[in-house]
Amino acid sequence: MGIFSRLGTLIKSNLNDLISRAEDPEKMLNQILVEMKNQLVEAKKQVAVAIGDEKRLKKQWDEQIAQAKEWERKAMMAVQAGDDELAKEALVRQKEHDDLCQQFEQQWHLQKDAVDKLKDQLRVLNNKIEEAKRKKNILVARAKRAEAQRTIQSTMAGLSDTSAFDTFDRMAEKVDQIEAEVEAGSELSAELTGDSLHQRFKKLESGSGADQQLAALKAKMGVAALPAHQETPAEAKAKQLTDGGKKG
Repeated sequence: MGIFSRLGTLIKSNLNDLISRAEDPEKMLNQILVEMKNQLVEAKKQVAVAIGDEKRLKKQWDEQIAQAKEWERKAMMAVQAGDDELAKEALVRQKEHDDLCQQFEQQWHLQKDAVDKLKDQLRVLNNKIEEAKRKKNILVARAKRAEAQRTIQSTMAGLSDTSAFDTFDRMAEKVDQIEAEVEAGSELSAELTGDSLHQRFKKLESGSGADQQLAALKAKMGVAALPAHQETPAEAKAKQLTDGGKKG
């Protein structure tokens, strides 16, 4: 019965505490299940021995019943033969077997009751081991989830330090400053090399192109074009002077 006590204690142990102390919960739980299975095998062997004893007692009981009946038959033969002394001796031998029969019967009933209890305990232990297997899968999943959460929390705790983000902000400001300096240098270089004049003419050309596009749009819409520009008296006089100077 010691094997059942040890196995029962193992199964009743707090698996959650074992997980908290184990470096690898899954390996720890697998090892516990291996031990449970090994002890269950030993328990089955002991139950098998008890069943064997029960069968042996039943066989011996049956043999004593048969012996008692045989000596009773012989006593009857002796009576029929008129040999009372022989009949008495046969009855004495029958009584011996009847006494043994009662003893074996009592022992067989006791053994059978013990075997029935052992079988029930074995079924209970087997069910608990199956339950432990299912619980192991749940506990392993919980352990992995807890480990993932702990890793995330540790990472977040590290990110809570603003020094890393401050460094990003400083680098962004530095890049903005560099870009501004480069743009200012480009504008200054354009002014010094005469490129600004080119840009002014390009702007003027893009403006005249816009006027042409506007005129084309109005023509498409049937909108009358604006009247041509009328020269002012001052403009006409200035033109005459210009033409006269050219002729002279």
